[in-house]
Amino acid sequence: MCQDVPDLFYNSENESRSLRRRKETAAKKLCAQCPVIQQCRAHAVAHRELYGVWGGMSEAERHRLAGRVRTG
Repeated sequence: MCQDVPDLFYNSENESRSLRRRKETAAKKLCAQCPVIQQCRAHAVAHRELYGVWGGMSEAERHRLAGRVRTG
């Protein structure tokens, strides 16, 4: 599923905030249908994935979970 549309899960620095939010929402919607969402989320947290939507969680959500503040 996500492997078919990798650009949906990662933002480019030159994208507007509104485009980033729309992509994040669409990526999370796709994640919600994924049979391995829990494993994906666990991998992202365990390996401190800094970028993209993983397991239905955004970069900011993973940073908050880890007690970090995402800047930029």
